[in-house]
Amino acid sequence: MAVGKNEKAELVKTFGKNEKDTGSVQVQVAILTKRIAHLTAHLKANDKDHTARRSLLVLVGQRKSLLRYLEREDREAYLKLISELGLRK
Repeated sequence: MAVGKNEKAELVKTFGKNEKDTGSVQVQVAILTKRIAHLTAHLKANDKDHTARRSLLVLVGQRKSLLRYLEREDREAYLKLISELGLRK
């Protein structure tokens, strides 16, 4: 369910300023989105896994908070990020 080392490095390379930029909001949102996708697929197969469901809700809340911060601070970067990740507004 976790994002692998190679997947994380690819996301950092795509959304970060450099290959060591793991702390920027865009990279964090991209990693959370990948983890959310993994958990969603897991829950489709295991619908009674309530611990995973709660973890999914926590991750969605974290991503929502980061997206609100990014929208408030840098609207253009927010719009670019949600379009690249395919997220709804």
